[in-house]
Amino acid sequence: MVLEAPLVAADVVQWLYSDAVELKDSLELIEQLAGRLRAGGVPVDRATTAIVLLHPNVRAEASVWTSDGLRELRRYPANQESEEVYLNSPVRIVYTEGRSVRCRIAPDRVPDEFGIINDLRQEGYTDYIALPLPFSDGTYKALTFATKAPGGFTPGHISIFESVNRPLALICELRTLRRTAETLLDTYVGARAGGRVLNGSIQRGDGEWISAIVSFADLRGFTRLSNDLPADKLILLLNKYFGAMTEAVEAHGGEVLKFIGDEVMAIFPYESEGGARDAARRALSAARETTRRIEAINRNNTCSYTPSMRVGISLHAGDVFFGNVGGENRLDFTVIGPVVNLAARIAELAKDLDKEVLVSDAIADIMGCRQGIFGSYRVKGFDDPVSVYSPHLVTEGPEGWCPEARAFVEASTVSRALEAN
Repeated sequence: MVLEAPLVAADVVQWLYSDAVELKDSLELIEQLAGRLRAGGVPVDRATTAIVLLHPNVRAEASVWTSDGLRELRRYPANQESEEVYLNSPVRIVYTEGRSVRCRIAPDRVPDEFGIINDLRQEGYTDYIALPLPFSDGTYKALTFATKAPGGFTPGHISIFESVNRPLALICELRTLRRTAETLLDTYVGARAGGRVLNGSIQRGDGEWISAIVSFADLRGFTRLSNDLPADKLILLLNKYFGAMTEAVEAHGGEVLKFIGDEVMAIFPYESEGGARDAARRALSAARETTRRIEAINRNNTCSYTPSMRVGISLHAGDVFFGNVGGENRLDFTVIGPVVNLAARIAELAKDLDKEVLVSDAIADIMGCRQGIFGSYRVKGFDDPVSVYSPHLVTEGPEGWCPEARAFVEASTVSRALEAN
């Protein structure tokens, strides 16, 4: 049954202002929109939304639906290839000029046509239109439709599209704002802290006590580097170092909470005795992987302005307060407590003793392994000497090592042998 254009538009607009608002998934939204249009006799065979994102690595995101079963969320990275595709796209005109672009698709290629048109031609499409989705900040995102109908879209179909794009824009903007908030919080305070802030933990003092492995890492000789290197070269070096540390921590299930000058603070939370053992193993693996990544960066470094990097990492475990601290109008979501303080002091010891990785007595207890003790030292702010262990220094032969120490050292030895070859 084919309905008149005003009736179809009214039905879809009513849905957009009611049930569609509750949909959380952008693919489900575009699929249901296309389904309602098709039910009203509009021959939509392809529908997409294209939303520019505020994201450090992604330029835009598109939800794509087709009548032959495709459901796909596409992300376009902020790189040269994506930029070239964008420049020869009708979406660029929609974004920059806020006007619709319609392309009837001829059987044969025509001069100066957009890049996407030939792709659509190969798939049997006959007509394509990109419409602006106006956002309240004055920017435009894009909504596109394409059909395989022999006659393409009629003026009535186009009027329906023009009727639904504004209410659809409101839904897309709400979701984009939420997505932007999540991205910014994840990027600047971490996924765990960001989720808590979005869920309402925004009062000074809000937080909870959690158990976690706390990791501190710092760059050796950073003060001299920062004095000697040009600013752009120093930023390049720091990004390489922070990148190596962050990727290693996240690959093993931890979370980087803070960059403090040249220091990186990360946590590996746990909730049980077994969880503590698993978290400690992952934290040790992350530390080992960080040192390997730094070594690889140094081997590949051919720039005289960016010298080789050396890193020191400490691991400690216990209960920390995870929450909001700061002033009334400037808060920081972080972990604090004696465990954090001691982890920082052990990191200083690692620097003083010229060790890549040092772990605390608490880590040794969790792992059930005290092989590799390096010594006991007094540190600032603590009355009793602190025992520290180096996974790379085991005082007995391999037959006397506990399984965790053996596995750690064997993995490090094997990885270095492989890299050497």
